Amino acid sequence: MARSLLRHILRCRNARLPGKRLRLWLGRAAVGWIKPATAAEICAVAPAARQSEEGLLLPDAASFEAMGEALAARGLVRRRNELFSVRAGPDQPELARLDRGALPLLGIWTEGVHVNGLVHRGDEPWLWVAERAADKALDPGKLDHLVAGGLPAGLTAWDTLCKEAAEEAAIPGEIARLAVPVGHSAYAMERPEGLRRDRLHHYDLWLPEDFAPQPADGEVAGFSLWPLKRVLEAVRETDAFKFNVTLVLIDLFLRLALIDPRGREGRRLRALLDTPIAP
Repeated sequence: MARSLLRHILRCRNARLPGKRLRLWLGRAAVGWIKPATAAEICAVAPAARQSEEGLLLPDAASFEAMGEALAARGLVRRRNELFSVRAGPDQPELARLDRGALPLLGIWTEGVHVNGLVHRGDEPWLWVAERAADKALDPGKLDHLVAGGLPAGLTAWDTLCKEAAEEAAIPGEIARLAVPVGHSAYAMERPEGLRRDRLHHYDLWLPEDFAPQPADGEVAGFSLWPLKRVLEAVRETDAFKFNVTLVLIDLFLRLALIDPRGREGRRLRALLDTPIAP
């Protein structure tokens, strides 16, 4: 079982840095990793950019943000019309803001929240599973958490959880506020859209048995309630779940002892999940 689950963690940690990428600097802060072709595009649109042996430097937030706008105008990134913070790493101060669509191209750290929507039914836990809408730009039709989303600029993980709970699943605030933080995971992953370097905030939300989430903003096609053992089987045997959802689910399986956390397999999975990702 662990070998089957292990592939999800290794897939999310497939980036080897620096590899052929260059460091992207904002002032004295290293904020991203870019391919040489991207560096050339930045130099073409950002007069303030300077390239050296250390990488590519943008001197200040204004030049950095202008570079992002210019890349979007040239069609090199898909605008998401949502600003995210640019930071040197987790828990670091905000240095600038960029449209979310530019972040993978530049290999910039992002953060997100994932909520395990759990229900006590009989003697076993069940999990609400979302199906992503068919028109989603990323991973359409994949299975997802009850609530998940990236942290926009200016919002905390808790703010984002409450916002996404209402928008994605019509969960009232008084229920969303029952969510409990249970950990983090991080990964660096090469994806078609670029380099994903993310930290995920994990939450458990135990829901009333008579509560049923409803799609609210069109991002979710529908919700289904699964026995957690069925979720484990799906993660073990298939790639039906969105790539980063599996990290949060494997953590859940370990915490609820569906996988023995003290066994050889469980200890290996936990060690990999908890291995830090270099900024």
